[in-house]
Amino acid sequence: MRRKIVRSILLLLAVTVVTGTLFTATLFISSMKNALRIGTYRLGADVLVVPDKYEAQARAALLSGEPTSFYMDRSILDQVRKVDAVKSASPQLFIKPTSFTCCYSVDVFLVAFDPQTDFTVTPWLEKHLRKPLAGNEIITGREVPVVTGDTLPFFGTPFKVAGTMEPTGMKFFDRSVFMTMDAAYKMAADSKKNAIEPITINRNQISAVLVKVKDGYSPDRAVIRIEHDVNGVKAIASDQVINTVRQQLNGLMKGILAVSAVLWALALLMMGFAFYMIVNERQRELGLLMAMGAKNRSIFRLIITEAVMISTAGGVIGLIIGSVILFSFKDLILHSLKLPYLLPSPEVLIELIIAAIVFSILTGLLSSLLPAALASRMDPYEAIRKGD
Repeated sequence: MRRKIVRSILLLLAVTVVTGTLFTATLFISSMKNALRIGTYRLGADVLVVPDKYEAQARAALLSGEPTSFYMDRSILDQVRKVDAVKSASPQLFIKPTSFTCCYSVDVFLVAFDPQTDFTVTPWLEKHLRKPLAGNEIITGREVPVVTGDTLPFFGTPFKVAGTMEPTGMKFFDRSVFMTMDAAYKMAADSKKNAIEPITINRNQISAVLVKVKDGYSPDRAVIRIEHDVNGVKAIASDQVINTVRQQLNGLMKGILAVSAVLWALALLMMGFAFYMIVNERQRELGLLMAMGAKNRSIFRLIITEAVMISTAGGVIGLIIGSVILFSFKDLILHSLKLPYLLPSPEVLIELIIAAIVFSILTGLLSSLLPAALASRMDPYEAIRKGD
């Protein structure tokens, strides 16, 4: 390996490219699927009901946490609750702040909920805070750069941070500030005298209705019933949003796997040819070893060991370079795709790393099997004579 350093480096780079590409793509897509899974669980709703013509804004808010504001009459909530397929329903209010002076680099989304009926934020409060929000207390997502006890002003009203949620990878939660609807309505009323840019919201306005469907009804069927029974709304099944993204990710993964398969085939051919040439170059050396008593399995193991050493080193380097590239350009990619992202658990990460290393070792083994078998079956005399 040291004598033919250029060749060894080229073989190592071949394994590095294949392993790094496959590991990086798998980790990236696994992280997005992980964020979708956790975010769906946290949302807790089967269906999201929004005003007609605001479906695109609602989807953008769910997937990328893009701040938005739209309103409909509170009477919609009562109409949704009367639909046969609806088990429970809870209103939310979406508010896009005009400014966020303490953390200007973060687009914050204000989300108000009803503590009496909510099933999105309230379960977290019961588990972690162990008390309901009082007065002007708020809960913030993990990407909002504040800590418990800080005070944040919105529309001239100061709010106290009562807690911060664990990361979900979905900006709808990670970059949102959650408050009660009473606090939001009071903030809007007080903004006329306290804020430079007041906001106009009255207590008869809500932005969305989160719905849990009854047993025996699918979310898609509930969507049809809601849109039939309630005028002027658009019902969005949360599974539909997530499944659409999952299908996009699966298509992306198939494309990456196809490219990786081509790269792997080329790497196998290149490494197989290289080790075939290595065996030809070393015929005299291998023949002398066999003449001095080296067994066939020793010759076989010699070639295999060299291939495994090169492929293992290439795999490790591929992991390192792939990880560096992923974390360097992650924000740029996510900004372009507008999709959630959250690294998998440490157990899953370890499994991916082990799988990548095993893959690189397998690449070295497969590429060197035939050359190693040919080398171990050479006749010592013929090998020495051809090597002269």
